[in-house]
Amino acid sequence: MKQRVRTLQAVFLLCFLAVFVKLFYWQVIDRKRLKTLAAQQYYTSGEFPASRGKMFTSDNFPLVLNTPAYLLFANPQQLEISPFVLAEKLQDFINLENLDFEGLANKELLWLPLAKKLNEENKKSIEELKIKGLGFEEEEARFYPEASMSAHLLGFVGEDDLGRPKGYFGLEGYYDNEIRGKPGGRFYEKDALGQPIPLSEGVEEKAIAGRNLFLNLDRAVQFVAEKKLQEALEKYGSPSGSVLVMDPQNGAVLAMASLPAYNPAFYYLYESDFYRNPVISSAFEPGSIFKPLVMAAAIETKAVALGERCPKCSGPRQIYDCSIETWNEQYYPDSTMTEILVHSDNVGMVYVAEKLGADRFYEYLRKFGFGEKTDIDLQGEIIPILREKGGWREIDLATASFGQGIAVTPIQLLTAICAIANGGELYQPQVVRKIFEDQHSITVEPQRKKRPLSSKTAEVVTQMMVKAVEKGEAKWVKPAGYKIAGKTGTAQIPIAGHYDPEKTIASFVGFAPAEDPRFAMLVTLREPQTSSWGSETAAPLWFEIAQEIFRLWQIAPEN
Repeated sequence: MKQRVRTLQAVFLLCFLAVFVKLFYWQVIDRKRLKTLAAQQYYTSGEFPASRGKMFTSDNFPLVLNTPAYLLFANPQQLEISPFVLAEKLQDFINLENLDFEGLANKELLWLPLAKKLNEENKKSIEELKIKGLGFEEEEARFYPEASMSAHLLGFVGEDDLGRPKGYFGLEGYYDNEIRGKPGGRFYEKDALGQPIPLSEGVEEKAIAGRNLFLNLDRAVQFVAEKKLQEALEKYGSPSGSVLVMDPQNGAVLAMASLPAYNPAFYYLYESDFYRNPVISSAFEPGSIFKPLVMAAAIETKAVALGERCPKCSGPRQIYDCSIETWNEQYYPDSTMTEILVHSDNVGMVYVAEKLGADRFYEYLRKFGFGEKTDIDLQGEIIPILREKGGWREIDLATASFGQGIAVTPIQLLTAICAIANGGELYQPQVVRKIFEDQHSITVEPQRKKRPLSSKTAEVVTQMMVKAVEKGEAKWVKPAGYKIAGKTGTAQIPIAGHYDPEKTIASFVGFAPAEDPRFAMLVTLREPQTSSWGSETAAPLWFEIAQEIFRLWQIAPEN
């Protein structure tokens, strides 16, 4: 009998311990999770997005605004028509590919989103259908007063994994944390059907609007760049091209146009390749527009002297099994350094690079910012691979001297050229001038990165580039009365390990007025059909845009 009592006591003790352990686990260890589950049964919360920051050009013109939009939702419990009939009625207003037919048929659901970013017109049309169980929630959509102007620069607003607004590419992506704002929310009691209890206490947190951006962008110059670029693509039969305009004195981006472009308001209608900004996200072999930088490095290090003559410019150069020739098969014995640049002499540039040497050549590539990001304030910048120091063969140095066998981005190239234009300083390119909200603002100051050249060398190379414009192959399109420093370029495109002789990238880079530059500009045209030469395609485009800038900024000719 005693043994049975003891056994029963032991069982009760074990049961008590089990209950105690379970209660301890619920009330102490798992307290937070259970408290959350309980709150979810009696309380509900909702989040509403903040108004996204706007963008303005340098003359305060709105480039990106917000406009009212609407989220269409359904209450399956109130729907009186089948999901398929509903889809048929809504097919002209929403995308049916992502329509949740199972959700619409689920009578336990109270709220199911059907479409986002509907405009006022579509909202009214759907309301006129008088379908019970449909409703709208107000939200915002991006509005672009200038349509797709500056699309690659701006980027677009899509959604993250949780369906919240998120900026991608360009300014929208780079400054997303600044301009997205802080979402608001509300927390209130609900009944068994999930509806808010009218007299219950609730907590609401207001949304905080995102910060606005003032850009360095000159709206008039941007418009001219896009218009002239479109005309040039049609005129020269080029499938794509870009125009980049910067202030060489501080790195401010004044215009950035690339075509073909896309409409950021309807980004989802375009292939993803359209989103990439060629100015910062595409590498190309620059060709002869690279020569002023090589010449500047050689003069800065005193590897060559200004009056020095080339003893190896009387004919083609043979390096291993490669024959290096001039672009027009004309040769100029005993050319000066200036004449080498004026004639765009590949053989002469090989001589300059050899005097400079591979190690110093590499050193100045790094000083000019190649092999690293420019840190421009746009999302999507890439870094083309730069051959490591010590890995430069004789033929690598030779071809790189005239801009082949080396890859750069347009933003890298023009940023380096600006160092010649401004007296030797390398600045970080900047799109945004000011970030502001209400009465508070943050001015984005110019960022000087390094000094690759002395002011004396910059002045010498500037005058060499002036001579290249006045006496070179593009002299026929130079505007009269203006002193412009520039250089044409025609680079073959590498395809499957070799260069296609028929496909080129035509380009022109320069700055003006040469003595006191107000702007620097790079123009590139891919595979022009009327002529493969930069002097006959890219140079005329450059000078057309320059003439418009002279007019807009009232820059008078020198004579």
